[in-house]
Amino acid sequence: MTNSTAQNQATTGTQPAVSGGKKLQDKVTVITGGNGGLGRAIALSYIAEGAKVVLAARNEETMAKVHKEIEDLGADVLSVATDVASESDCKNLFEKTIERFGRVDILVNNAGISGPTGSVAELSLEDWNTTLNIDITGSFLCTKEAAKLMIPQNSGNIINVSSIFGKRAYPYRSPYAVAKWGMIGFTQSVAAELGKHNIRVNCICPGPVQGPRIERVWQKRAEIRNVPWEVIQDKMLRMAALRRIPTEDEVGKVALFLACDDSASMTGQSLNVSCGTEMR
Repeated sequence: MTNSTAQNQATTGTQPAVSGGKKLQDKVTVITGGNGGLGRAIALSYIAEGAKVVLAARNEETMAKVHKEIEDLGADVLSVATDVASESDCKNLFEKTIERFGRVDILVNNAGISGPTGSVAELSLEDWNTTLNIDITGSFLCTKEAAKLMIPQNSGNIINVSSIFGKRAYPYRSPYAVAKWGMIGFTQSVAAELGKHNIRVNCICPGPVQGPRIERVWQKRAEIRNVPWEVIQDKMLRMAALRRIPTEDEVGKVALFLACDDSASMTGQSLNVSCGTEMR
């Protein structure tokens, strides 16, 4: 490429065509919480761009359904039963991935639970620890194993899933909020640490996302506040600039952007996907 051609591409924003036209062609991606919801949506967005996908989840029955869906689309997929709060399970996940594919290019730390809804004065230590173990310690354990593989490659991409409630107060959901605030700090710290190895680390902060999970959360919150759950729903919709909440597919598309070279200059960032509920 001549200097003038390179300068022209930098000015116009055009880039050489991706081989095969796929943005993630043959990239090996590990997705935790890959048994439905956002994990499924992210996996589908990745295979559409040529990725090979490893699904990890505790619920083998629901994971098998996503596995079959991906397999039926002709993509290369592996499923590994994994409790991300277990160090041995996380090690096994990456060992199985290497046995099958020989490398790891992308890790999506998506596994998480909603945690309890209730006053801090009433929360049990067990509920607190369980939420943090899955929602933040699990991401550390998977990142640790991925980094061991990515550093020698001198390449890699880690995408964490936090929440807009990792940026603001969330009354009656303190364990969840603490874990999601922690995920943003973890993202920035690891991005600063691994950048010299050509490894990018970014974070997605969804707001409430359409689906049965958020409806369950809203219903529980309504019980605590002794109001109809539709009151909670209406409040959340009014808070969003677009007067709606995002779909799982919309979050999946942002995860795709962070996984491919379209975001090659980005690391340590936390992107809101909230229809304008959060703008910081």
